Amino acid sequence: MTPTHQPEGLTFAPEYDQPVRYIERTRSWYQALGYPNVYQWAHYVEVPFAPLRKPLARSCVTFVTTAARYQSDKGPQGSGAPYNAAAKFYTVYSGDTALEHDLRISHVAIDRMHTSMEDSRCWFPLEALRTTVVAGRIGALAKRFHGAPTNRSQRQTLEVDCPEILQRCIDDGVEAAILLPNCPVCHQTLSLVARQLESQGISSVIMGCARDIPEYCGVPRYLFSDFPLGNPAGRPQDPQSQAATLEWALRLLESAPGPRTTLQSPLRWSESAAWKLDYCNVEKLTADEIRRRREEWNQARTVAHAVRQKGSDL
Repeated sequence: MTPTHQPEGLTFAPEYDQPVRYIERTRSWYQALGYPNVYQWAHYVEVPFAPLRKPLARSCVTFVTTAARYQSDKGPQGSGAPYNAAAKFYTVYSGDTALEHDLRISHVAIDRMHTSMEDSRCWFPLEALRTTVVAGRIGALAKRFHGAPTNRSQRQTLEVDCPEILQRCIDDGVEAAILLPNCPVCHQTLSLVARQLESQGISSVIMGCARDIPEYCGVPRYLFSDFPLGNPAGRPQDPQSQAATLEWALRLLESAPGPRTTLQSPLRWSESAAWKLDYCNVEKLTADEIRRRREEWNQARTVAHAVRQKGSDL
């Protein structure tokens, strides 16, 4: 995929400056790596929708993340870390919103070429949500936030993880939830969680950077930021961007007229949109690079399987 030239005398944006089609990209990527079975992404026609039962200023709000707790014995997980399957988690966890937490995203397939992973506020908006409580924008922050594992198995997500997150939200008196996915599968996972919450009367909004996956699945409300994967809550080291992104999500919670409502953030990642050409783009790989990536992926699968097996044995 190469940049296209403008027709002479016109000022159109380049063709590639549109939301990345992650379903197509990842499908081509894994086929190039030698995995011929096409992954079937979750897809629904009907979408549950639960309007807010009372104003946000009197509502109890939580958030759900796909970020992982930092584990000091699991290798690199900080800024610039490579994909780290050893840091993955496979069961729902919860954290006290009154405490500080070190959550990272080295365990998922984010855009490592254009995302530094140096500012956790881009995927973990606890600080920003506390500010909204102080300002009276939301009534209360639930006593717990929740971590959702990024299982490729929709059955595991639907039958185990979604009910667990739902029950924890019910136990905490949650009335609205903000969901923040990072990688492509994360977007599917939290789309399924949002549908479960809405079916039981809990309003939800997803904040994400992949547009096609939640819309294909079918979600109630979606705030789309056209940023590299790994920045659902705003640009790094840009508190104004992060505050604005959260506010747009809250407005969407209040104003969505019905299911399948998508609001696109007006913010741009950078002046150039050329970053959209890089993620999982097989056209940019040589045969040697494909072989190397295949070996790395096979090793990562082995590590992830061991992590999952260890967890199931506990």
